Amino acid sequence: MKPTLRIFAIMAVACLCLIYFIEPCNAQAKRPNIVVIVADDMGYADIGVHGSRDIPTPNIDSLARNGVRFTDAYVSGPYCSPTRAGLMTGKYPQRFGHEFNILDHREEHHNAGLPLTERTMADHLKAAGYATAIFGKWHLGESPRFRPLERGFDEFFGFLRAAHSYKSPTIPDTNPLYDGTKPVAESDYLTDALADRAAEFIKRKRTQPFFLYLAFNAVHTPMEATEQYLARFAHIRDEPRRTYAAMLAAMDDGIGKALESLRAANLEENTLIFFFSDNGGPTLVGGINGSNNAPLKGSKRTTWEGGIRVPFIVQWKGRIAGGKTYSHPVIQLDVLPTALAAAGVRGKLQSGLDGVNLLPFINGKSSVRRPHGTLYWRLGGIMAIRKGDWKLVRMSENGFLEEPRGLDGLAGLELYNLKNDIGESQNLISKNQKLANAMAGDWQEWAKGLEKPGWPPLKPLGQIP
Repeated sequence: MKPTLRIFAIMAVACLCLIYFIEPCNAQAKRPNIVVIVADDMGYADIGVHGSRDIPTPNIDSLARNGVRFTDAYVSGPYCSPTRAGLMTGKYPQRFGHEFNILDHREEHHNAGLPLTERTMADHLKAAGYATAIFGKWHLGESPRFRPLERGFDEFFGFLRAAHSYKSPTIPDTNPLYDGTKPVAESDYLTDALADRAAEFIKRKRTQPFFLYLAFNAVHTPMEATEQYLARFAHIRDEPRRTYAAMLAAMDDGIGKALESLRAANLEENTLIFFFSDNGGPTLVGGINGSNNAPLKGSKRTTWEGGIRVPFIVQWKGRIAGGKTYSHPVIQLDVLPTALAAAGVRGKLQSGLDGVNLLPFINGKSSVRRPHGTLYWRLGGIMAIRKGDWKLVRMSENGFLEEPRGLDGLAGLELYNLKNDIGESQNLISKNQKLANAMAGDWQEWAKGLEKPGWPPLKPLGQIP
């Protein structure tokens, strides 16, 4: 072989080898980052894109402007811990006994937590090569085996229980803030501290795919705001509403800080962002925080729309056209399969899920009309089922404190057409008993597959979280 041909052949082989090694790196670099932002106890009406006029939320609104806002979005439990269990697993939490809230300082809840038989979103994404972090509220078990660093997260800064003070200059004896496994003090307002951690994590991990779970405790009680934010809302005379507005504005600014960090790292186009609230605002009983669920009926801890229907926004600038609304029902269980599909995690990892990948529906590429034909709820003695535009519900004031029970015919049930009556003001059950019976039968069949709760419901002692 002539020298020139030999050199050419060597160069060709070298190029092929280079392509072989570079292509997987490029493929990995193209995998999107996943950011899940969860508000705590936020009212349905309290963001700009849902009509709020007294509390500006420009950063949350920007997610809707640049992404998709889901008008009929739900969570699988009308209060904190079950919703988070459903988010982390993509399954109805009642399927694995995670039906009730956890209060670790109650003796009957000492060993409660997200069952170790369940893999979390962080488990899946970490196994796929993602850096994983949670900053904020965990509320899926306080015993060491249930904590975030044992459930797929590389980093944790936050707290383990249902609520926490926003001002923690010292380390409390119980329910401390943790940085990893170490209890720490925090001089900054907690909402600001969580946002700072998120922004720093994004900057530090900008060269590899990451999963960031930013679980604000705002706007959950205790109602604590800084003077800086209270001054913005001096015109609001109602003190609880003013404090709530200040806390929500701080969270919105924190979300803006995370978004700016993505832009500064040139990552926004390749980041899939979810935003939703863990349940409706607590407007009726226990831990009332000044929120507004209008035009919905009900509150946190109810299976009326005000307890389970929430703001829900998805942004992925590089893949999803902005400014859309989507009106078919979705649920927070869909976050996990959507994130895993975007990350290229397929096969048996997604088997047995109740959530679905929303991307084909958002992009109009699904052959199925809607993500869910039916959605279900059970929390102790209260329940609901939504099928199309119709919703069958059983509510009682203290039903969430009861052990689960089935249905007794149509006794105590209410039937609403949500398309015509989003506020659930006209109970149509007497005129549609055949439909109500069919929906009750569907719910009973679903309930047969649920586990016995892993721990008892709360006892009504003091303030209900």
